Amino acid sequence: MSQEADRLFAQPLGQVPDFVFNEDVARVFPDMIKRSVPGYPTIVENIGVLAGHFARPDSVLYDLGCSLGAVTQALRRHVKAERCQVIAVDNSAAMVARCREYLQAQDAMFQELLPVDVVEADILQLDYQPCSLVAMNFTLQFVATEQRPELLARIRRALLPGGALILSEKLRFEDAAEQALLTDLHLDFKRANGYSELEIAQKRSAIEHVMKPDSLQQHRERLLDAGFSRVVPWFQCLNFASLIALP
Repeated sequence: MSQEADRLFAQPLGQVPDFVFNEDVARVFPDMIKRSVPGYPTIVENIGVLAGHFARPDSVLYDLGCSLGAVTQALRRHVKAERCQVIAVDNSAAMVARCREYLQAQDAMFQELLPVDVVEADILQLDYQPCSLVAMNFTLQFVATEQRPELLARIRRALLPGGALILSEKLRFEDAAEQALLTDLHLDFKRANGYSELEIAQKRSAIEHVMKPDSLQQHRERLLDAGFSRVVPWFQCLNFASLIALP
């Protein structure tokens, strides 16, 4: 499938609306995420590798907030456990429609891939099946802060022994100087990837009321409170990180 360059915020907007995962975003999302999130391709591919370690035969693997299905595709490439199924979930109709197209294209390129069910649903309302792997790749940060504990507790209850939750998030930092430095470095990353000052400013305005990052310590405490036994950071690039939470 052809991919468009992200130019959504390239022209001055009289009033910048809150960020929404609509058709406009879905159309440019691969370019947007690659140019906005340091280490994104590495995170995605290695979620597949990690899933290969934790996936159990005859179990469900969840990709929550699947967007266009990049993590789902990685799961299908790397998981060799027998009779697993991926359930990819997103609440954006535009993302779900395009995700299905991307997965159909993957089916045409590879044989013997894991079966996938792409579901348009709210992950807060999902009835979770027993599962060995749950991936939340930059998804929890868009869930209301007060709803995060119960969601993680429900995921923990659904996880099978030996399984794992892989949680990737943008981080904020308690130390003001550390926060300022990593924010500046992230802006440099965006500039190096071709975003203008106008695009950076307007995207920040669009997303600041929608995405609420937590600190690494907050993530750790919340996961432990939800019943996870151990939280292991496995990746960080600037202010973006990914964690393994074990049941």
